[in-house]
Amino acid sequence: MTTTAPEHLLTADGVTMRFGGLTALDDVGLRVDPGTVVGLIGPNGAGKTTLFNVLSGVLRPTRGVVSWKGAPRSGGRTHHLARAGIARTFQGLNLFPMMTVLGNVMVGADRLARGGAFSLVSGLGRHHRDERELRERATAALERFGVGEHAHRLPGTLPYGVQKQVALARACAGEPELLLLDEPASGLSGHETAELGERIRELSKDMAVVLVEHHMDLVMDVCDRVVVLDFGRVISTGTPEEVQADPAVTRAYLGTSDVPSTGPDDGNGDRR
Repeated sequence: MTTTAPEHLLTADGVTMRFGGLTALDDVGLRVDPGTVVGLIGPNGAGKTTLFNVLSGVLRPTRGVVSWKGAPRSGGRTHHLARAGIARTFQGLNLFPMMTVLGNVMVGADRLARGGAFSLVSGLGRHHRDERELRERATAALERFGVGEHAHRLPGTLPYGVQKQVALARACAGEPELLLLDEPASGLSGHETAELGERIRELSKDMAVVLVEHHMDLVMDVCDRVVVLDFGRVISTGTPEEVQADPAVTRAYLGTSDVPSTGPDDGNGDRR
């Protein structure tokens, strides 16, 4: 990791999110360091999705500050975050159905176009050179994720697991410093989930990763730190081993003396 960013790449301090009379997040803090993988977990209604949407700029917190490289983050729109070096995936994939796989991934790389968006849209200036470079980057990203053979197909013609790889390739094509993953293992088989874990560990050599995930085995395997939410508050933060041993986490998930899922996920380990 060659970034010259401060110790904490992304921070959330005192983040509170209210919807009318409902407090979805209450004084939440979070730290993401360069080259680390941070997991967000918690039972049903814990606030994971709300926090993820605050971090990714979809929601503006009622109170508190989200900082990027030590400065309060400005501009919450997706394209602002992309230019800053933050990329995210979505639960629903959000691939463009009438655009080829290659075209979808090129969209993820457009922040690297040196001629800017106007050049790409207008066809003026560096347009042709930028388009060629973005195509090369997108092709390399597809090859990296093992789906290069599908470059000229439409996403809807591909198996779900392959579409997930395309979405991940799109998010990484712009070479982000921070990658936000929203339930990346959802809908994947056990074998595909294991491959995803290897992929996330590989990605963390080049970028920080934050993931919201139901699959506890994946979280405990790939994360350097885990943040556990319950009813909108952070109840535990630490290494996977520390979190698994925390009685507060056990109570929040199961109400028993058992620790959260260290075996096969039956789909009910996270009651979100």
